Amino acid sequence: MQLHFAWSLCLSSAVVLVSIIPLTLGRIKAGYSIENMSAPRAFFDKLPEFGKRAVWCHQNCWESISLHAPACLFCLITVPDSNISMLSALSHPVLRLFYIFAYVFDVPLARGLFWASGLLTTIILYKEALFQIL
Repeated sequence: MQLHFAWSLCLSSAVVLVSIIPLTLGRIKAGYSIENMSAPRAFFDKLPEFGKRAVWCHQNCWESISLHAPACLFCLITVPDSNISMLSALSHPVLRLFYIFAYVFDVPLARGLFWASGLLTTIILYKEALFQIL
């Protein structure tokens, strides 16, 4: 059962790295160069709309992993044996990947649903781990 939590941690971290791709594409489209590296935040206004959304999406991916990684580690320590914890662990990276597409392609309803579902999977992992030690 522990393998699911380890895979969730690894795949969720990979999703954060995948979120760099649309961000990089937006910067390339806006003409990002070495000169812009001294003030990358000042370059934000030059990004196309999808590039701006990609920046926000990437920042949100970091926020998400900062909540999900401890939940996975907590589950690796407490080893909950429920099917819901396994399903939550494995569905989180998939939901976050769909979230990236919904955010970058500007589909607000889908983005909100994927965000909320991803957060719910993390909350479930915390709950399941806590119930193991109580």
